[in-house]
This record gives sequence, structure tokens and C-alpha cells, in this order.
Amino acid sequence: MAYYRLGPHLRGLVEVDDILQETLLKAYQQLDQFTYRGPGSFLGWLSLIMNHVIADAARYHGRQKRNAGEMLSLRSDSVPGGVEPVDTQTPSRIIARDENLRIVLQALDGLPEEYREVILLARIEGLSTKEVAERMGKTREAVSLLLHRATRRFKQIMGERNL
Repeated sequence: MAYYRLGPHLRGLVEVDDILQETLLKAYQQLDQFTYRGPGSFLGWLSLIMNHVIADAARYHGRQKRNAGEMLSLRSDSVPGGVEPVDTQTPSRIIARDENLRIVLQALDGLPEEYREVILLARIEGLSTKEVAERMGKTREAVSLLLHRATRRFKQIMGERNL
């Protein structure tokens, strides 16, 4: 909803994630003002808050005193041509990273123990096939085959999760 309400021009100046974060922060701060009136009333209330946040952003970016040469849009999914921020750890990026990590860990948990071990040793710890073979007490050829099968199964599990 926020993406479409921002419109193409404002999306080039403002991050959709920032609008969502500001909306949820304001909603949390004003939660005592919400009155339940039936199904959909909470979403309607959030929508009104979001409209105000978007209007504030539009006013801020529409002020004449801003020097367009000094304003830079930060790189994001919605602004791929923007500059990379100094601190790339925005709350939404941290949440997305944590969600991706959770999905990868669940996929690893779905593997047989030997598959998980060979992937962790070779791909996470970065050990060579020879080092993995020594740790696992197997031949290099056996480790290579095991890693191939484990990687294929891991990709299959990740594909089932539509990643």
C-alpha cells in the first residue's frame, strides 16, 4: 500500500521501508487513541497514519529551500541507482537478513547430519576437501561426492521454499 501511495516521484526520494517504519512507530506511540470499530478498523487506522507520514514526507521533499544538488537518495530495492549509505544496517535490512538466516538454518536442519556437517566444514568454515576428509575420517573422493550430494539436497530444500 505504501509503495503505491508514494507514487513514482516520491519513491525516488523516500524509502518505502522508512515510511512503513515511521507509520508503525507513530501507531505504537498513539495506540491508546485507537478504537476498535469492527473488522478492518485497525488496518484503516494504520492507513490514515501512513497517509499522514507520506504527506509529511512529500511536504519535506517539496520545500523550495532544499538544494536538490545536496540531496542524495540511498540505494535500495526501490532506488537501485542511489548511493550506498555509510551505515547499511537499517532495521529493515537487519530483519530481512535475520529472516534469510532463519530460512537457511531451517534448510540445514532438514539435512541428514552428515550432509549438514560436510556443508558447514566446506562452505562455512572454508576448509579444503583434504581438510574436510581428515576431519570426517573419509577419503577426499568420498568427501567430494558427499559434498556434491549435500549441496544438491540443500538447493532442493531451498528451492522448495521458493528462494
